[in-house]
Amino acid sequence: MNKTFSLLFYVKKSKLAANGTAPIYLRITIDGKITEVAVKRYVMPDKWNSQAQKVSGTTEEVRTVNAYLKTFEQQVYEAQHTLLKDKEQVTTESIKNKLMGIEEKALTLIPIFKDHNQKLKALQGEEYSKGTITRYETALKHTIEFLQWKYSKTDIEIKAIDNAFINEFEFYLRSVRKCNNNSAVKYVKSNFGKVVRLCVANGWLQRDPFINYTSKMKEVNRQFLTEQELQALSNKALMNERLRQVRDIFVFSCYTGLAYIDAANLTPQNIAIGMDGEKWIYTFRQKTDTRTNIPVLPPALAIIEKYKEHTLCKVKNKLLPILSNQKMNAYLKEIAALCNINKELTFHIARHTFATTVTLSNGIPIETVSKMLGHSSIKQTQHYAKILDKKVSDDMMILRDKFKLKTVITEQKTVIV
Repeated sequence: MNKTFSLLFYVKKSKLAANGTAPIYLRITIDGKITEVAVKRYVMPDKWNSQAQKVSGTTEEVRTVNAYLKTFEQQVYEAQHTLLKDKEQVTTESIKNKLMGIEEKALTLIPIFKDHNQKLKALQGEEYSKGTITRYETALKHTIEFLQWKYSKTDIEIKAIDNAFINEFEFYLRSVRKCNNNSAVKYVKSNFGKVVRLCVANGWLQRDPFINYTSKMKEVNRQFLTEQELQALSNKALMNERLRQVRDIFVFSCYTGLAYIDAANLTPQNIAIGMDGEKWIYTFRQKTDTRTNIPVLPPALAIIEKYKEHTLCKVKNKLLPILSNQKMNAYLKEIAALCNINKELTFHIARHTFATTVTLSNGIPIETVSKMLGHSSIKQTQHYAKILDKKVSDDMMILRDKFKLKTVITEQKTVIV
């Protein structure tokens, strides 16, 4: 709803006609924005009553002009009412177009969604990863298929998007597309939601239809390797050279916390001597463009040294000879079976292992871990802290010892008495 809406009839003396008359204009002001409309009536400037916004006099001609101005004013209010009824945005331009009989081209969802995705593609590698762009493309595909499934349409006006539309879209993703809770919520709230918020920000939608949206992400049980599993994998004698290479790079990530793409992007130039005189990794997370500085622990340093003369590293100026993520994950499943690790091993588990087994379990403060992981908020890191029963046990052991000590002291006092 508009905060301010005002009308003002006035005479534009700067446009005097040859007969000395001046045109009457209507100034429409909506939320501080102004447009002017010529009402196609003329009057002698000295006959115009600016306070009453009408022509002074009692002649038939004067009464006809004033009656026309009243009718014109009523047409403006009717145009405003029509726009509100049709859930269209009331602006000075939309009012003017209604008065002049100009039909505004309705904005529809799919072209806006496609334009958004094209802009993301133009920034691929700079601000957005390939994975992010792929997810938005999938969200667009789901949206198009939903419109066909629910409405038998290939597109829809954005003003038709409301809370009911959003809930139906989520239902479609869960029932027809068989998406799990988190995937459905991400597609709706994160991907589709961003396009809707863009429409709201541009003034194409007057109200955010997500205001009453209540679905939430469910907490995921993040897999990680225990200390015993990490040691078993690190020490396993693998006969296949490709498996050894994949295992080494996975272990490197277990001791650095780097995601696949960030490890793959590392070059020798990312290694430098830190203020402590030891080697550090200085890089940026591709996903968030966040600066990440990580001390190189001995196991990670040993792997860097092992592959510094590797042909692929020299040719491509890479720190490590990393295969595609798909191939890495395929080999990791084979390695897990050889090491008797009953977990679906993927490269990203290395990052979780760094956060839990390598750092938090060894008493590294959560703020430090968050900084090394490149998290924008410590809340992201707290997910790892929640799953560490060992850390809870260690913390409670300290408290348990304090209570034991108090009990002994109390008993000693009792004996003395």
